[in-house]
Amino acid sequence: MVKEHLQQLLEAGVGGGVFPAAEASVFQAGTEVARAAAGVTDTTPFDLASLTKILCTTAAFVALWAEGTVGPATPVSRWIDGSPLAKNGATLGDLLTHRSGLPAWVPFFAVVLHTVPELRRPDCTPATRLSVRSEVRDAAARTPLDAPAGAPPLYSDVGFLLAGEMLAEAGGTPLDSLHARITERLGVATHFHRLSTRGHDSRDPCGGRWQGLPATGLLRPRPPAPGQENRWESLATTPSTPGEVDDDNAWVMDGVAGHAGLFGTATEVARFGQRVLEELGGAGRLAPAALWERAVTAMPGGTHGLGFDTPAGEGSAAGRLLGRTAPGGFGHLGYTGTSLWVDRARQVSIALLTNRTELGRDNVRIREFRPAFHDAVLQALGAT
Repeated sequence: MVKEHLQQLLEAGVGGGVFPAAEASVFQAGTEVARAAAGVTDTTPFDLASLTKILCTTAAFVALWAEGTVGPATPVSRWIDGSPLAKNGATLGDLLTHRSGLPAWVPFFAVVLHTVPELRRPDCTPATRLSVRSEVRDAAARTPLDAPAGAPPLYSDVGFLLAGEMLAEAGGTPLDSLHARITERLGVATHFHRLSTRGHDSRDPCGGRWQGLPATGLLRPRPPAPGQENRWESLATTPSTPGEVDDDNAWVMDGVAGHAGLFGTATEVARFGQRVLEELGGAGRLAPAALWERAVTAMPGGTHGLGFDTPAGEGSAAGRLLGRTAPGGFGHLGYTGTSLWVDRARQVSIALLTNRTELGRDNVRIREFRPAFHDAVLQALGAT
């Protein structure tokens, strides 16, 4: 019954112009109770966008925290001494809770696409892409702050881009390798698509074939999102290759970044939510329950914990039912039209993946669809 309802919801979203394709999965009490898809199969990987922040960066942080390698109080000066962040005493915890004072977004890609036009070529060398990664990381580290560290939260892609680089260095391995190590321990299959290994990466969920993944846009760089108009000098656009990360900053970083870049299916995303529930229950695959509790609990004055968002207040994308009973809920959204929301009391994990941006970045019908979707799923599961 839940599966049929899920199918109807996704088909209504396609029919209503919310998105061209979608996939959803629901876990309850440790078992996948329903999955459905419209416009694709239910095993098609999607661009997960900012779900990368929790599936990769927060998970890596919690794992390294449990090992004693880093912690919320670890100063960013350990990696970028002399930067505006370091001079203001920012910590890794400030980055993860969006309290570092960094701006929400900076078009780093616009500079390197001017200076390194060969990035657009499919035969761009791995050495060039590695050099550009370092250039973008250094530019992010030099970014002036909009507020002092510890100020009220300002959601920042820049902060998570830097956090991903710092954690990779702390873990002694590239970020995508660190993510693979952690997902193996969790038993979850989500992957980066590194541009320099396209077609040669055995971890690619498409077996090296990127064709057929739901498109999130047609051009590179992407058109400005609402509010980003006139933020960079005009750039020539070229057709976008299917399967490459939507986010332009992640794209110039070879497809691997702490704020965006992961691909995966709805089943695997919902499974991650289920695994976090198990960690909170003491499973200990990555870390003690107390550390996960810190990660999923909102800081005072905001809705974010250490990366995870919470369904607090009116108008949450999680709807009016999910997480409203103690001990609450947690999750995150992704710009391409993705989300993961977990209800702790009901032991329910719901993943919704779409490619709503293919219809245009000004297509924001997902804002109304998401809360109604989550309410309908929970009602199908018997919530009132």
